[in-house]
Amino acid sequence: MKLSILDQAPISNNQTAQEALFESVKLAQVGEELGYTRYWIAEHHDLPGLACSAPEVMLGYIGSKTNQIRIGCGAVLLPHYKPYKVAELYNMLATLFPNRIDIGIGRAPGGSAEATNALSNNFLQHVWDMPNSVKDLLHFIHKDFPEGHEFQHLTAAPYPDNHPAPWLLGTSKKSALLAAENGMAYVFGQFMSENNGEEIIQQYLKSFKPRKEGDKPRVIITITAFCAETIEEAEEIALSSLIWNIQRGKGEVTKGVPSISEAKQYQLTEKEYDTLEKMKHKIIIGNPETVKIKLHDLQTQYHADEIMIVTITHSPKDRIKSYELIADAVLRQI
Repeated sequence: MKLSILDQAPISNNQTAQEALFESVKLAQVGEELGYTRYWIAEHHDLPGLACSAPEVMLGYIGSKTNQIRIGCGAVLLPHYKPYKVAELYNMLATLFPNRIDIGIGRAPGGSAEATNALSNNFLQHVWDMPNSVKDLLHFIHKDFPEGHEFQHLTAAPYPDNHPAPWLLGTSKKSALLAAENGMAYVFGQFMSENNGEEIIQQYLKSFKPRKEGDKPRVIITITAFCAETIEEAEEIALSSLIWNIQRGKGEVTKGVPSISEAKQYQLTEKEYDTLEKMKHKIIIGNPETVKIKLHDLQTQYHADEIMIVTITHSPKDRIKSYELIADAVLRQI
């Protein structure tokens, strides 16, 4: 089984944004040492507690601090940007770091309505036009605009020998069908979806149209997981993230991910307690053996080629330890 890392660059309530971003660099380095296939960092805008608004900047820095792990964005929020500029950015990265760059593409706003308006005009129109934007981006990446197209002779320079690998991220049949139609690899965000993932993946696999000969469908499932030496410890480190999600859902402005002791002291209403229990059912919490079994079950259930894991804890040490234990159990088969 292949495992990868999705990093949302969380800021704990005892950290600065700079400290959180440096922890992201450290996580990528540790992921490389442990044998994770890829490290992706997410894009968010003016969301308290999340530090990365410019993944392309972080990827240039992280690429220089690592050697072989694939790195990319999960995801470039394409409706905010022109496909040509996105292609230039990721071609630049692919030129600097050959055979290592992924470009994950998404349609979410990644922030508040105010941030969306500040970033781009007519965001909803751009979402509506997403299929055309994806096609244009792929044409720029592959340099294969059809004869007579206005951009036929335009290059997203520098043009690398090995182009960035495009992935489409989503949580719905619509995104799955868009990926399949364009012969793209697909990432299903199970950690943020209420939809029937199995059905969506099956739709993708059945509808896949190769862009060129030899192209095959590829599937990554992204899940939230917390691993510790014992199940009790794993539940403790997960609690900080769960309570933080409840706080954000209520619109409470927090300084970041609360500590375990603060999370334990947080007063939940009966409705919030039910919400917390429902969240637990969607994520993986356990000791190494438990997590290993659940990951293999998930891979079988979704016919996934790879599992991408997002883990948010208050302590960076707990986050790294979780990834270490999972790697030991799954990648090293201990």
